[in-house]
Amino acid sequence: MPDVIFNGPEGRLEGRYQPGKTPNAPVALILHPHPQFGGTMNNKVVYHLFHAFAQRGFATLRFNFRGVGRSQGEFDNGIGELSDAAAALDWLQTFNTDAPATWVAGFSFGAWISMQLLMRRPEIQGFISVAPPADKYDFTFLAPCPSSGLMVQGTADDIVAPASVQKLIEKLKQQKAITIDQSIIEGGDHFFEGKLEEMIGEVNAYLDKRLLNEALSSGG
Repeated sequence: MPDVIFNGPEGRLEGRYQPGKTPNAPVALILHPHPQFGGTMNNKVVYHLFHAFAQRGFATLRFNFRGVGRSQGEFDNGIGELSDAAAALDWLQTFNTDAPATWVAGFSFGAWISMQLLMRRPEIQGFISVAPPADKYDFTFLAPCPSSGLMVQGTADDIVAPASVQKLIEKLKQQKAITIDQSIIEGGDHFFEGKLEEMIGEVNAYLDKRLLNEALSSGG
């Protein structure tokens, strides 16, 4: 898995990139949790999300937001980080011009950024949002949410209130033309300590279901 450096809005950004298994592989971008609370692209949840997509042949990129690791710049309260994510997706698409599908996944703060990116990039057709901080940030921009996806939440999360995520999911489920799937990890804390295999198992099952359904509907 090669280390990569690419240009972001505030200088160089550091990432890890797994090329797709076919020339026209779909692409996936993975976003890490809050930089000011130790979040990096090497976070365990981010690492497992990355490999869930890579194992399915996606051209997959995870990267450090500005000011994290070897990425240049300083934390920008989400505004700059959204620009970083857009630059990362641009870079990913440059090397995968024939990608038939684009996905985004994020954990915690990264889930918030990923959902904003979803609103700005109509080519994104699927998302995985793990422990979205619905009680920390405003998610009302999802009006409407343009794509179907999966939201994962632990019942013992002491950083993001599970009830706030449930409220967000119920709101999104009322929208027509998209499907919001939900995985509840019993006893899972914010970082899914001791529950990581169960959490990623839910992600894998969801990806397999979505990819199979899309292959069938396209006649593949």
